[in-house]
Amino acid sequence: MECLRSSPLHANISTALDKYLEGIHVVQSRRKDEIVNASNRQSRGAPRCQDDRDVFALAVAIREMCAATRKVRTMLWCALQMTLPK
Repeated sequence: MECLRSSPLHANISTALDKYLEGIHVVQSRRKDEIVNASNRQSRGAPRCQDDRDVFALAVAIREMCAATRKVRTMLWCALQMTLPK
């Protein structure tokens, strides 16, 4: 869109995209932690029930990523509207 407009987009759009990417990385990290902790508990012969802290941290990260997704979709739609010819 920046190439089509021949000018940079608003700084808030870049910020929203950065927060969205950060949210994706946080969700990936929380999911990896959950998998590692579950496999560690299983290898020690602990009961199969999951630790609520891992699930809660993952749920919080997904909620934050969903909010960032809505924001970035709105910002990209606005940027598209500014890019299209009138």
